[in-house]
Amino acid sequence: MNDKYCVIGNPIAHSKSPDIHAAFARQTGQDIAYERCLAPLDGFAATVRRLVAEGYRGANVTVPFKLEAAALATRLAERARLAGAVNTLAFVDGEIVGDNTDGPGLVADIVRNAQTPLAGKRVLLLGAGGAVRGVMLPILREGPSNIVIVNRTRATADALVAHFAGQLAHPGQLVAANVDDIDGAFDVVINGTSASLASALPPVPGSAFCQGTLAFDMMYGKMPSPFMDFAARHGALVRDGLGMLVEQAAEAFAIWRGVRPATGDILAQMRSQL
Repeated sequence: MNDKYCVIGNPIAHSKSPDIHAAFARQTGQDIAYERCLAPLDGFAATVRRLVAEGYRGANVTVPFKLEAAALATRLAERARLAGAVNTLAFVDGEIVGDNTDGPGLVADIVRNAQTPLAGKRVLLLGAGGAVRGVMLPILREGPSNIVIVNRTRATADALVAHFAGQLAHPGQLVAANVDDIDGAFDVVINGTSASLASALPPVPGSAFCQGTLAFDMMYGKMPSPFMDFAARHGALVRDGLGMLVEQAAEAFAIWRGVRPATGDILAQMRSQL
């Protein structure tokens, strides 16, 4: 009998996770079943407890339950604790272990797939919400020279800097700034705002980009986002978040099964289906 996993969300019908994990299972020879699970907005904890009782081995968690998943977990990985959000649950020896694979997924896509190192680089992060908080520790662990966070509400960016103060390699590695204070071009610019969902451009000056800058949008779609179009017009190389989606799934699969699948062919397959 194959091991059972699922992705929990509301809504959930759009999720590509079952296709991705089915492909991982075929590639690695793992005997798993993976499905979508629609949880009531007021019933996430009850849904997880039902899955545990039914013998599921783990679950991915998506909108709007990542914060609830962190609160429900009986044990948290460090990156999940600092993120304050969980997107991967493992049901192990009576415990609900929470992790966050978004950051490793983003780093893997930038460093390995886009072949853009983060070590020693200047990084600009747009946004200071849950998406950015979830990727911060893995980015810091890559050793960028400095990270500048710009957010519409400066106080939120300042709070994020304070939250990660104990993780810095040196003072000043992580700072908050107003968009008007951005000085010069960056090696990597990451859009972690929700602007692309509304087909809008987040606040960012064209001077943040130059030839060779990697402009990375955490969102993805069939067409480039306004952020990607704007960055490309200013000389940047652009990349959307589809690779991050596949890579974070691979990290979750490795947590559950102890083997990390190759992602190249599956990413190409997902791209062709947009």
